[in-house]
Amino acid sequence: MRFGIFYEHQLPKPWNEGDEARLFHEALEQVVLADRLGYDYAWEVEHHFLEEYSHSSAPEVFLAACAALTKTIRVGHGIRQVIPHYNHPARTAEGLGTLDIISRGRLDFGIGEGATRLELGGFKIPAREKRALALEAAEQIANMMVMEPYPGYEGPGFSMPCRNVLPKPMQKPHPPMWMACTNRDTIKVAAQNGIGALAFSFLDPKEAETWSEIYYGIIKSDQCVPIGHSVNANLAMVSNFSVHHDRDEAIRRGQEGFEFFSYAVNALVAHDVLPGRSQLFEDFQKSRAASDDEIIAARRAAKYNANGIGTPDDIRQHIRGFQAAGVDQVIFLQQAGRNKHAHICEALELFAAEVMPEFKAQAQEREAKKAAELAPYIEAALARKPRMKPLEDHEIPVVPASRPKAQINETVR
Repeated sequence: MRFGIFYEHQLPKPWNEGDEARLFHEALEQVVLADRLGYDYAWEVEHHFLEEYSHSSAPEVFLAACAALTKTIRVGHGIRQVIPHYNHPARTAEGLGTLDIISRGRLDFGIGEGATRLELGGFKIPAREKRALALEAAEQIANMMVMEPYPGYEGPGFSMPCRNVLPKPMQKPHPPMWMACTNRDTIKVAAQNGIGALAFSFLDPKEAETWSEIYYGIIKSDQCVPIGHSVNANLAMVSNFSVHHDRDEAIRRGQEGFEFFSYAVNALVAHDVLPGRSQLFEDFQKSRAASDDEIIAARRAAKYNANGIGTPDDIRQHIRGFQAAGVDQVIFLQQAGRNKHAHICEALELFAAEVMPEFKAQAQEREAKKAAELAPYIEAALARKPRMKPLEDHEIPVVPASRPKAQINETVR
């Protein structure tokens, strides 16, 4: 089992001067700590205009800082908005190549499309076309990272002429590719395209097992036709995260943030928004049906929180459930709502000291066994992949140099 941490950069109102800067710099301190403690991944989303919920609009900048400050933790776009209206595919490929070099080959590349009208409408993206636009762009981004030169492309979502897209990533053929998944349908899409599934839904182990069976069943079938030049057969599940030896204290520290995250995901889709005047956290507080004391009492009666909040023993059982379900990585949502930097660091340290070693000891053997089992299926999948034909030297179009207008007129005569 591998473990990741996950950032939306949430900043509930009211905002005070310096709050955004503090949020980002504390997150960087958390990533440095996670690297030292042996966590495997630091993931960051890309969202635009989602006040309070996510101030992570430039993940490539934050992840570059993470890469420069750390040694072993992998840095992940979880996800990068790949539709050309957000980010031109060539610019994404260039950024990925640069970040993979800066991190010395520690980059993972998750693709996404956005879900809210704030984002899609802000970039004039037709909601019904977003999935097709994202997959089209992702395939071409992979081609750009591999081909020299990239032959050029004419498609529904974008077009560009032949160019050599630089720099190329350190990882060959390119960094592992993932896809954001929120339901069983998107799990199927990820598997059909041979990319890892970042399951951003809070599931119990039983449902996680169903998702795992669906995902790996398709990976092993002829439905798997890779969108990239490698197959990344991995399933990652997001989990809430607050750990303390006192269960009630873990709940006090983490429950409100978890509830705010869940509330905001729905509200940003279902509620009208007035840009620049959001009241997301205020509305969330009004909507809470129970007091903190009642929530704590309910959690105590349940013995432990199955969503990743509780004592080290609670979290150990939570992780074992995911492991038995066939999940490869658990990604901890440790920064949410108004939870505190000091509490996040304490939880990361406690988990690393008392829970992580059990699962780390099994990771390499489990992954080697899985790789051997999947090798023939991955080989078959890559053989099915339709590939863009590389250009022969004589086929590469000449890009004419600029000339003075008078010289051009003379040439025409």
